[in-house]
Amino acid sequence: MTEGTALGLHYSYELLDTDLLPEGAQALPRLLAEAQRSGYAGLNITYPCKQAVIPLLDTLSPEADALQSVNTVVFAGTQRIGYNTDCWGFAENLRRGLADAIRQRVVLVGAGGAGSAVGYAVLQWGARTLQIHDLDPQRALALAARLSTQFPNCGVTATGDLESALAHADGLIHASPMGMAKLPGLPVPAQFLRPPLWVADVVYVPLVTQLLAQARAAGCRTLDGGGMAVFQAAKAFELFTGIKPDAERMLTGFNARMRLNNPAAVPPP
Repeated sequence: MTEGTALGLHYSYELLDTDLLPEGAQALPRLLAEAQRSGYAGLNITYPCKQAVIPLLDTLSPEADALQSVNTVVFAGTQRIGYNTDCWGFAENLRRGLADAIRQRVVLVGAGGAGSAVGYAVLQWGARTLQIHDLDPQRALALAARLSTQFPNCGVTATGDLESALAHADGLIHASPMGMAKLPGLPVPAQFLRPPLWVADVVYVPLVTQLLAQARAAGCRTLDGGGMAVFQAAKAFELFTGIKPDAERMLTGFNARMRLNNPAAVPPP
């Protein structure tokens, strides 16, 4: 809303939280239909609906189709078009926050909608091998197979042995919901974290997750999920309005708000 105001737009952004509804995520078809009927430009889609929303759409952008994950739905007349801006958002966060990091061997924890986008982004970024771990081994295998087809010159595999994978990795990316304010926890045992491993998290509420706190305590270089949240939102804003926003202004505003809520979480400008 703040960026819309800065651009002179009458822009309203509403929260439709399935956690607050009796039917939970099962309310997705109804919410989609009601938003379209009410004249919304579109919807941002988050956990746990990034893959569940796909059968409810008319068409997918090439990237969303390749990733089989949608985080932005645009209403174009009667059509519902699914996009994925997570991939670009995470790639931009990596480019800014870990540009000089060694990235030959990366471990990805989480093979859902966010994991799909993140895995694609990190292979585009130059990772040569990617090992994927998920609490559901079949989901990790399916994502590894899909990414192997898209990046045939890279080694993409599923792993059930996090300790061994991380012992030889340059970086760890966490893309599961664990660590969110509503799902606290540590997705990786703290003893597996050691420098020179770098650790990136896609969770941004809280900005400093338990994983990042443990990684920093162990001496690892870290990247929080704030940049990804802002950059994917900037791309979604452009899809909704047809106007390119000022991503730097959005990032500054985001950091200011986060600093007010938790001064220790965001370094001063």
